[in-house]
Amino acid sequence: MIFELPRLYPIFDASFLPREDRQEFLRQMITELAEAGVSLLQYRNKRGTEAEILSDAAVMRQAAGNRIKLIMNDRPDLAVRSDFDGAHVGQEDVSPEEARRVLGDDRILGISTHNRAQVELADQQPVDYIATGPVFATSSKANPDPVIGIEGVRETRSLTSKTLVAIGGITVENAHGVLKAGADAVAVISALFAPGRRAGEAAREFLETLRSRQKLTPPKKLLRC
Repeated sequence: MIFELPRLYPIFDASFLPREDRQEFLRQMITELAEAGVSLLQYRNKRGTEAEILSDAAVMRQAAGNRIKLIMNDRPDLAVRSDFDGAHVGQEDVSPEEARRVLGDDRILGISTHNRAQVELADQQPVDYIATGPVFATSSKANPDPVIGIEGVRETRSLTSKTLVAIGGITVENAHGVLKAGADAVAVISALFAPGRRAGEAAREFLETLRSRQKLTPPKKLLRC
């Protein structure tokens, strides 16, 4: 089956989870996102134990059903154990080659890049999409890489024909400009999940804004899913 990468790629960080009613929060969030039209979601937990990650993942998988494809950050092994649809690795995680070996050919694999050398290497690796950023200043990482700006997105687009995801400080106001610069999708964290936001409402606003702007080239299709 061919999977079309959606324009909006939400990333949910476990730091946004409440201390109480964790599972109910996850179920409600997944339901709201699915109803808003989200079809792909990454789960990121940098500090949790393996048991905690697997517990969260089980709730998310059950709540998502076949409505939302789920991507596990950092841990392709846990993606397989959780029956997630793929994994995303960073520059300091397992290699894309090892991640692909663990995932097999039928799951999605993405990688983060932050400069020209990393993009050029990723272009030769067994990944389905390349994430580039941070495009703008971001507060979702403790030690973010240098901002690449819109020009960095354009440069990355010139270096690879793989599906390109832009990440970092992307909002409903600047998302369209990022897509015009060559990104196939925008990954969004704080703009959807920061305290005080309703993820479903924010996702719906993103999707409606992207649809209402001028027509863009069709999204690339990932051959693995």
